[in-house]
Amino acid sequence: MNLETHKSSPLDIIRNIGIVPVIRTDNAETAIRAVEAVFLGGVRCVEITMTVDRALFALEKVADRYGDTVLLGAGTVLDPETARSCMLAGAQFFVTPSLSVRTIEMAKRYSKVIIPGALTPTEILTAWEAGADAVKVFPCNAVGGASYIKALKGPFPQIEFVPTGGVSIETVGDFLRAGACAVGVGSELVDAKSIAAGLYHVFTERAKQFQEVVARVRTPSAA
Repeated sequence: MNLETHKSSPLDIIRNIGIVPVIRTDNAETAIRAVEAVFLGGVRCVEITMTVDRALFALEKVADRYGDTVLLGAGTVLDPETARSCMLAGAQFFVTPSLSVRTIEMAKRYSKVIIPGALTPTEILTAWEAGADAVKVFPCNAVGGASYIKALKGPFPQIEFVPTGGVSIETVGDFLRAGACAVGVGSELVDAKSIAAGLYHVFTERAKQFQEVVARVRTPSAA
């Protein structure tokens, strides 16, 4: 997808791609290299977590290098102050691990997309009412995985879900069929062992594989 000519909103882009690679590495340099590998695999959306050492530097470098060709997000954003810093560093959307209404309000103040973390129905509805663009259901694998998303879509058909936790090549299709608009993919795409071994090309191949599954799930059966 060429984001330079794409006129859709960030959430539309995330929905169209179907996966949000979560880049959680030890330092900025490895994070940048991981982003490059995922980009080479054709995924034009990434989330760099604030647990990365010098994460803001990584955001700035990725924003400078890729501009409008990559939809850049900041993850593990815990408070509005961090969200503001990430925005100034080039982040176009924010992802949080838990529900912070103040952080949602900050994102909305600057017309940025925010996908806050929530788990229970009460948290999910609170996030949505506060202005969340979508809700990151986390840790989804701990409460039933895809079956939990399917159960949530019953009372909340209007809420977009981005389940994170337990998403793999084998399960991504289940999550999408259950009603998720996209999924967050962490170590199943970018893992520490491969980084330690310098095997960044592995991330490129995995990115391609995830996209193939998403495309297959979303293509109507010829039958």
